Amino acid sequence: MAMAPAFPDTLDATRCPLCGEQNRCAMEVARETGEPQPPCWCMAADFRNAPLAAVPQQMRGKACICARCAANAPAGS
Repeated sequence: MAMAPAFPDTLDATRCPLCGEQNRCAMEVARETGEPQPPCWCMAADFRNAPLAAVPQQMRGKACICARCAANAPAGS
C-alpha cells in the first residue's frame, strides 16, 4: 500500500508553507491576476530571525512564508 505524501502535490502559493496562513505575497497576486501590485511587504522585511530551515525541502522556493513566520513570532501575535 502506497503512503500519501506529507504535502499535497499542488501547492497554494498564497499560503505560508510553515503555518498555512495567508502570506499576502504581492508578487504572487500579480502573477495570478496579471495586475501590477505595490511592492511586497517582504521587500522591507527583516528575515534574520525567520526559521527558513523549517520550510519543508519540497516547498522551498515555491511559496513565501508569512510576515509572522518571517519575524519568528508566536501564533496569535
